[in-house]
Amino acid sequence: MEKSLYGQARLTIEEIIEKAGLGKGSILVIGCSTSEIAGSRIGTNSAPEIAASVFAAFYECANEKGIYLAVQCCEHLNRAVVIEREAARNFEVVNVIPQPKAGGSMATQAYATFEDPVVAEEIKADAGIDIGFTLIGMHLKKVAVPVRLENNRIGEALVIAARTRPKFIGGARAVYDETML
Repeated sequence: MEKSLYGQARLTIEEIIEKAGLGKGSILVIGCSTSEIAGSRIGTNSAPEIAASVFAAFYECANEKGIYLAVQCCEHLNRAVVIEREAARNFEVVNVIPQPKAGGSMATQAYATFEDPVVAEEIKADAGIDIGFTLIGMHLKKVAVPVRLENNRIGEALVIAARTRPKFIGGARAVYDETML
């Protein structure tokens, strides 16, 4: 098993992309507590160097696949997300620049790395990775479906993932398109 944070993050994002069936143009939201990765309680030990390593793996893989990353800020910025302007066309942009202690280290890294970053108040992503209980659910499309990852730890943090699918409507007699599952 890969021991570096970069390697753990790379395995995690590759797995969610495959299991969620994400393709070019999809949005993957990431919530990340670098404190939890380091073995501390969320919000107590923001670590830019950890964010740089983990974000590099996510960004590299997402770019290879043509997937947009959206990185959730901490609660000090109401869990807004950093995203490329091109992907934020349908989302309300707010006026803020995240910092390690006001937005979080991962959001700060995303803002510094993206080609044309903006911060959106909320989005509707196709899938998500929650590293260290950051609560990304508010940024997922309806309906969220849990994805069990084999690569479910980065450092000391537990990783939880979800994908989304279209809503089923029409009641018990409706015919569903099984390819949408």
